[in-house]
Amino acid sequence: MTDIEGRAGLGRTGGLGRTAGLGRTAGLGRTAGLGQAAGLAGGQGLGPELAPGVAPYAELTFDAEGDVDRATQGAVARMEATDLLVFAHGWNSDRSAATRLYDRFFAPFPSLVGAGVRLGYVGVVWPSMRFSDEPIPDFDPPGALGGLAEPGWGRALDPRTRRALGELWPGREAELDRVARLLEERPDTPAAFVEFGALVRELAGVDAVTPGDPVAAAAAPPAAVPLIFTEDVLEVCRVLARALERAGGPAAPDGAGPALTAGDAARGLWGGAKELLRQAAYYRMKKRAGVVGERGLGPVLAQLAGVRPALRFHLIGHSFGARVVSFALRAVPDGGRYVKSVTLLQGAFSHYAFSDRLPHDKARGGALRGLQHKVDGPVLACHSAHDSALGVFYPLASRMAGDSAGLLGFDERWGAIGHDGVQAVPGAPRLGLAAALREGVPAAGCVSVDAGSVVRRGGAPSGAHSDICHEELARLVVAAGRMGR
Repeated sequence: MTDIEGRAGLGRTGGLGRTAGLGRTAGLGRTAGLGQAAGLAGGQGLGPELAPGVAPYAELTFDAEGDVDRATQGAVARMEATDLLVFAHGWNSDRSAATRLYDRFFAPFPSLVGAGVRLGYVGVVWPSMRFSDEPIPDFDPPGALGGLAEPGWGRALDPRTRRALGELWPGREAELDRVARLLEERPDTPAAFVEFGALVRELAGVDAVTPGDPVAAAAAPPAAVPLIFTEDVLEVCRVLARALERAGGPAAPDGAGPALTAGDAARGLWGGAKELLRQAAYYRMKKRAGVVGERGLGPVLAQLAGVRPALRFHLIGHSFGARVVSFALRAVPDGGRYVKSVTLLQGAFSHYAFSDRLPHDKARGGALRGLQHKVDGPVLACHSAHDSALGVFYPLASRMAGDSAGLLGFDERWGAIGHDGVQAVPGAPRLGLAAALREGVPAAGCVSVDAGSVVRRGGAPSGAHSDICHEELARLVVAAGRMGR
């Protein structure tokens, strides 16, 4: 949901490898319920069968440190294709949800590409966790296997999310049990919130910093200790509860005041407390997405391009997966022209990422400054105003992380690329989706595409953040890669 700095921190036990109950040789098993491994031309593939015509397909699996599963890498290397679609899922996915996403998103492609294009389909699987109380349109009918939490959990942790947090923070069962109990009981005392904040800071790895201690906070590296974990926990929960209210989720009742004199007001802030726990989880996953992209996916693609120089790569990423594929560009060598397009779907990172100079700090550039020039084609940033995760929580968490300084307004300084597109890149065009599909997209450079006409459905608190499975967006990928009929 949000994009706040953190550390990778987790090894193999926390990811989608053997501890998650996946197959031994490939890290892939039958848990998705979508069939057994599908055969690929040129060798046996790894991964379930997808929609008719979506073949060859394989899943490329990475652990939290960016190490690739060699068996899955081999399956991708054996693909007989002219063009590979490489799609990285976002932060709110388990492996089965990621496979369902790929199944739905890839389905239109066979009928869209030209006769000379032979597609290979690659689903990147990396260890991100799922908060089961957040709906994903089209994938999560109530009561379905792997779907939403049962109604009524509200501010408490449902069992699926509790298990996912245990995999994210192995060995912290006692702390997580206490966090879950506090969220369920919702005590109406300030002491309970102080205890909750201390537990979350410990899980996030910032427990050495005392809340409200400006000296300790100033001494710590700003990117290492976001202010969301060092400010007064009651105020943080109050701000997050109000943000939930904006997004249509559980919020603080009117009149929630600093002194917490009314029990109802205090209990209402536990919605904000649950959001603080989410922030601690995503604090880890933002950094992890960059690590998987730069140290994992990028080198794997560079190695494959080295032995198969005619193969064309089209990178697609959703949410934090957009960060994965973007950071993979750091591994493209000078002169490498094998990445032919990049499509970012509701990207959960800064809209200034590709900028040479930040508007509020002219001495600095974005984290991905200039990397669009490593792509032999366009970098499309699809955005939607209906995305509450990026429109409400991303700027809030970024502001509270103290990621930058300056005098710009709230939305301008802290915006996500999936909310309002690429910013501060001179000459980067801004297109509506209909115009982009009708007239085509530029042949190179950053391009913002307003996809709000189709990316518009979803419930609280994320809004339309995951509403990305539309033929129009598949057609946009085809246009960006010059693969059309």
